[in-house]
Parts: sequence; structure tokens; C-alpha cells
Amino acid sequence: MLDFEKIKSIEGWLTKNEALFLFENAKKVAAKNAIVEIGSWKGRSTTCLCIGSQYGKNAKVYAIDPHVGSSEHQRQFGKVDTFEDFLKNIHSYGVAEVVEPIRDSSLNVAKVFDKQVGFIFIDGAHEYEAVKNDFESWFPKLSNGGVVAFHDAWWFGGVRFLTYLLLMTSNNVKNPKAADTIISFEKAPHNHFIDRFYNALFIPYHFFISGFWGSIKMYLFGIAKSPQ
Repeated sequence: MLDFEKIKSIEGWLTKNEALFLFENAKKVAAKNAIVEIGSWKGRSTTCLCIGSQYGKNAKVYAIDPHVGSSEHQRQFGKVDTFEDFLKNIHSYGVAEVVEPIRDSSLNVAKVFDKQVGFIFIDGAHEYEAVKNDFESWFPKLSNGGVVAFHDAWWFGGVRFLTYLLLMTSNNVKNPKAADTIISFEKAPHNHFIDRFYNALFIPYHFFISGFWGSIKMYLFGIAKSPQ
């Protein structure tokens, strides 16, 4: 099973509840489908997805990241290159055979990616346009019944606005769920009135309860930095 006490030593931003969410969703993905991660940093969330796949049906994990940091990372850390640390971590945790790292932008990869996707985890740049572009590039590749998940959907306004907008207006999403700062929903060929009603009810629940407390948990327990 997933040993979060071990995985949390990898630098990154992920709570135990979020790690288990990724693990459980990766377990469910059929071997013929892909697991796509947009934004890997140094491999904390990647490792959770890979271990879930190993306990599940061994679906391939495609970890897409140029490894130069998102815009907010560059503002915080300056020039970065996380690729060597990423490779070291996936080898150290025994998941290198499950994952295919792709060092490029998600938009470039989406243009040539031809596999059906069972689960998408979007955790790249958090500005509205960036998240919207990631979603619009990859959601068409997601199988019906597949899950798309957004990290930091309470902390960052761009992610929160897009997810709430989709829940309010899209005919193709249903069954929203929250795991601390993650919002997810299933892809549907066409949702029904009851789905849209539930989607709308989920928004205040997430904003005032699950997202708020999830963000506190992230701040207190979910952030790991590399030793100096």
C-alpha cells in the first residue's frame, strides 16, 4: 500500500489525503488507458500515481513537465531545473518502470499524444489561461467515465474559477469530489439535470468547507522542502 510517511520526504506540495486520492484513482485505470500528470515537480505526486498503478492494473503514467518550474515557481525560486531530482526520486521509490517522463509542455505533448486516457491530474501553472489550456487540450482524450483532477483548486484563483465555471456550465462533467485542495469530476457524454444540480451544490461546500480546511492541512502538513 501507499506509505505516505516515506513519500512525504520528496519535496513538493501534497497532503496525505491527496496522496491517497491519487493512489486510489490510479489503481482503477485500465491497463489499456494512460494516466497523465501535468506538472510533476520532483515526483511526489508522480510516485503516488505510479504506486497506485502498480497495485492496480499497471497503466502507464505519463509525467509531463518541462522541469523549469511554472511561472509561480520561477517567481519564488528563480531559475530551476528539477529533472535530475525527479529521476532520482522515481528510481529511489522503485517506480521508474511505470512512468514515462516527458520533458515538454503539456500543450506540445497533447498535439501528438494518441492514447486514450483514464485519469488526468492537472498541476502545472495555476493561472486561469494556463489551467484552461491544459484542460481543453487533454479533456477530449479522457475516456467517458474517466476522472480529471485539479490540484490547488482552493489556493489559486485561476484553478478555482475554472473548476467552478465547469461545474456550473459544462454538460460533460459530473460526480465532483474533493480531497483537500484537489477537485475532481468524471467525464460524461452528457450529464443530466440532477448531475448539474449536484454540481452547483458542490461549489459552496468546497469553497466554505472542504477547500478551506484542505488548504489549512496543506499549509500545516502537506509541504515538504529539500534539505539545505
